[in-house]
Amino acid sequence: MSQKEGKPLIIVESPTKARTIGRILGKQYMVEASVGHIKDLPERELGVDIEGGFIPKYVLIKGKEKVVQRLRKLSKEAPRIYLASDPDREGEAIAWHIAEEIADGGKEIHRVLIHEITPRGVQEALKQPRGLQENLYRAQQARRILDRLVGYKISPLLWRKVKRGLSAGRVQSVALRLICEREREIEQFVPEEYWSVTAELEHPEKPPAFKARLVKIAGRKADLRSEEEAKEVLGRLQGAEFVVKEVRRKEIRRRPSAPFITSTLQQEASRRLRFSVKKTMALAQQLYEGVELGELGHRGLITYMRTDSVRVAHEAVAAARKLIAEAFGEAYLPSRP
Repeated sequence: MSQKEGKPLIIVESPTKARTIGRILGKQYMVEASVGHIKDLPERELGVDIEGGFIPKYVLIKGKEKVVQRLRKLSKEAPRIYLASDPDREGEAIAWHIAEEIADGGKEIHRVLIHEITPRGVQEALKQPRGLQENLYRAQQARRILDRLVGYKISPLLWRKVKRGLSAGRVQSVALRLICEREREIEQFVPEEYWSVTAELEHPEKPPAFKARLVKIAGRKADLRSEEEAKEVLGRLQGAEFVVKEVRRKEIRRRPSAPFITSTLQQEASRRLRFSVKKTMALAQQLYEGVELGELGHRGLITYMRTDSVRVAHEAVAAARKLIAEAFGEAYLPSRP
């Protein structure tokens, strides 16, 4: 890069992400943030031409004028521009709208996908730039149009017919329907009485005690449908001699769980930590964009969290295998990942 030539410009959507990437790349690049979306449908009108093929009317979001002006100014100084918003449909829409605002003749504008905000992840992404993906952008448009149509058209109807303040949504309305259907199934369920018998057994000379559940009676499945039946079986078992006929020992190998995808991350965070989806995704976003790690600086700690892929990068697998071998020995490594 010559001294007269400007620095390449990288545009992301988050100031935190910009700060992390800026520290990784140093002074060779300019890294700026759009602070989220710069365009959206207008607030005070539908913003969708239903008769004209559901064409959306995007406008600059109020308050984003200075951000866009700065991005335009910096883009004119840069020989190359990299749009590095998140690698999903929302990120693609942000990149698309930024490109519309800063397009300047023959200026090079590239799209890069940063799946992990680490030195290696950022450098690899910059080596593999691509063009904007229209299909992904159209997918975001469809999502946004549906949100607007459902919310704009149905919410007022709910206010008039049900209760003021209620809202309808592309996802929440369908989810509510599923919940209602499930609740009706629960209400229609006819419970059946069922009893089980469990004995706690212990050899006087060979502790410890263990529990055994009655599963068969006279070779048939133990199907106890009343308290009387259960008590009758208990009476027959009182004072009986129990014999352990066989002890089976076998080695069980349990494979580790697959890497998290969006849904399993949310499920485990809810089950183990009682986190809401919103809190889980906010924390994951922070871990992806980077946190301060003392001498290591600002580093991203997880790959991008909005995904349905369980693929792990070859470099990450190799690094994990190396760590296991050094810390625990080759015996703990499978012959292949």
